[in-house]
Amino acid sequence: MKRLIFVLTFLAALCFAAPAFAYTVQEGDTMSKIAQDNSLTLDELAKANPQITDLDLIITGQQINLHKSSDSPEPKTEKSNSKDISLSEKEFDLLARIVRAEAQTEPFEGKVAVAAVVLNRVESSQFPDTIKEVIYEPRQFQPVANGQVNKPADQESIEAVEAALSNMRNISEDSLFFYNPDIATNRWLDSRETTAVIGQHVFKN
Repeated sequence: MKRLIFVLTFLAALCFAAPAFAYTVQEGDTMSKIAQDNSLTLDELAKANPQITDLDLIITGQQINLHKSSDSPEPKTEKSNSKDISLSEKEFDLLARIVRAEAQTEPFEGKVAVAAVVLNRVESSQFPDTIKEVIYEPRQFQPVANGQVNKPADQESIEAVEAALSNMRNISEDSLFFYNPDIATNRWLDSRETTAVIGQHVFKN
């Protein structure tokens, strides 16, 4: 049975990988290492290999597609770097709700930093262009998966979003990721550059 599963996984990988851009997983490889060795971001590698649903689980001998997915956007140079973002009422509420869900037990500065990460993603060419698309992008925010994002924002989270939209925007040093290393089960962020540590969250580029 295990052999059949492996064969099916291998064939599925071949369906998505062009031979000229294929890499065979070696013992000790991780998706982060493969991405780094081939000048790709982990997000680009994940999008090029939709057959891999768990980035922490790859099999020796498996084929990995190294060619950027056709669905991957070209660098969006038109994105503004002015950090002057105007949100609709619904976008503001959604951002405050993800802040509450992700950082309810964090200090005020930690809540601001979480809001800033979402705003940084909106401005980054690596992520979608709107608050809603960034927050609901698959496998990015656990509170989206478990429904916690649907609970109303508290007052401090609302104030944190207001701060992130004004004088405290740079609190997370342009970070695009954050996690709590004490409870995280996915460790791929460990290897990325740390930009700030606020409360229990470590912020990364």
